[in-house]
Amino acid sequence: MNSLPLVFGVLGPIFALILLGLGLRRLDFPGDNFWPEIERFTYFLLFPALLVHRLALARLEEYAVGPVAAIIVAQLLVMTALVYALRPWLNVDGPAFSSVYQGAIRFNTYIGLAVVLAVFYAEGVTVAALVMAIMIPLINVLCVLVLNAHTSGSTTVARVLQDVIANPLILACLTGIVLNLSGIGLPWGSEAVLEILARATLPLGLLAVGAGLRLEGLRRLGVLATASALKLLVLPMLVATLCWVVQPGSLETAVLVMFAALPGASTAYILARQLGGDAPLIAAIVTMETAAALVTLPAVLACVV
Repeated sequence: MNSLPLVFGVLGPIFALILLGLGLRRLDFPGDNFWPEIERFTYFLLFPALLVHRLALARLEEYAVGPVAAIIVAQLLVMTALVYALRPWLNVDGPAFSSVYQGAIRFNTYIGLAVVLAVFYAEGVTVAALVMAIMIPLINVLCVLVLNAHTSGSTTVARVLQDVIANPLILACLTGIVLNLSGIGLPWGSEAVLEILARATLPLGLLAVGAGLRLEGLRRLGVLATASALKLLVLPMLVATLCWVVQPGSLETAVLVMFAALPGASTAYILARQLGGDAPLIAAIVTMETAAALVTLPAVLACVV
């Protein structure tokens, strides 16, 4: 599959919804208060419903969970070492460095699931859910540790673990896995209810992604370009190399590389604001990565599909 059909047939509608969300927010429709609430509604209800629905019904024994986990741990450790090695060249202060770090390793779950569903269908969503169940806690812990080390913010390990355990996406993944392995599945008509909720996840989530983009801070082009290149180019190549070494399976490889090629997410902005990071910079990084992914993501997908 070449990149042109991917852009117009698969990624085109996804990025069209993101642009629509951006346009609606700039038109102040339906109002500034709407978008944070719809993002919250999607994050705490609709997205978990999708994950529980997929994981509770999946045949988990068919997937290479161990190799996938090993690749995720390795990619995060290598990227952490690489970003720290580049710090003297970046010439930024602590808060800005923490934003570059977040921009280099975080991923947008809404875009990821939309692409997986469009390209790899239901089986891909199951692998994506497993990837998120492993990656989200590790990324959150690493980002908090880096922010604590390089900013004036502070938090405890216990608080980090508490936030990770309370993450609705993690809880949804664990719930789906428990329902699956216990043999309970989705009883009493819950499958149909969760499926209906799941259908609303991606349209609303992608609109919220667009509404969350910030065009005002796109000025520090050197730092923005470096963070974007690390996330959209270096990380996918690193993950592809790790998959070539570990050989987790073709579907697992495709999903892992695709997740590595995703732009950053607005959760990085929230964390930076809470812990004293450079919030305007990470907002600009996420915006640039999302725009650049329109070019880089089809190219990466064309290599793995």
